[in-house]
Amino acid sequence: MFYETATNDHGLPHDPFKAIVAPRPIGWISTRATDGTTNLSPYSFFNALSDKPKLVMFSSTGMKHSAGNAIATGEFVVNLATRDLAEAVNASSVPAPQGVSEFALSGLTEAPCRLVAAPRVAEAPAALECRLTQWFRPVGLDGAEGDAVMVIGQVVGIHIDERILRDGRIALDLARPLSRLGYLDFASTEEAFPMRRPKYDEASRQG
Repeated sequence: MFYETATNDHGLPHDPFKAIVAPRPIGWISTRATDGTTNLSPYSFFNALSDKPKLVMFSSTGMKHSAGNAIATGEFVVNLATRDLAEAVNASSVPAPQGVSEFALSGLTEAPCRLVAAPRVAEAPAALECRLTQWFRPVGLDGAEGDAVMVIGQVVGIHIDERILRDGRIALDLARPLSRLGYLDFASTEEAFPMRRPKYDEASRQG
């Protein structure tokens, strides 16, 4: 099958777009508002952008609390969402009103960060302390701004629970990161396998 997204006439009961761009890592974003209240919410439009400098981004559909707080304060934290915390991650996605902390609603503990005022999730095995570098609303082919708000931050500090380390590396079978698939489906990393990047061999190409 093929369909053009201008009409989105795919004939399926649900839009397949996000099921194709999958799995997507979950940015479990915690912030502190200017009035001191805290917020926590998962975002599946999330990823790392670069290693030097260490940049991460999350995209909010509309100016939701996480994006608004990050922009207003210049800070946010990315907490590692894992299979063990899946129910809490889901609970923190509730559309609570401003000033109601999803930490309390999901039974999680606020832990202080070292370099930013926003709290991290104490139960999460890793967290990235971030400072805002830029934010914007992406535009489409027609040049018009969409509803999305993209927030980019530089990682200034990293917390790692040593219980997920093995032989000096984060063991993904211990951490079991949670990812978003299409529709209402999620997945966790249960197996990992290595593959080395091949070297270009001019002789073998010509042979």
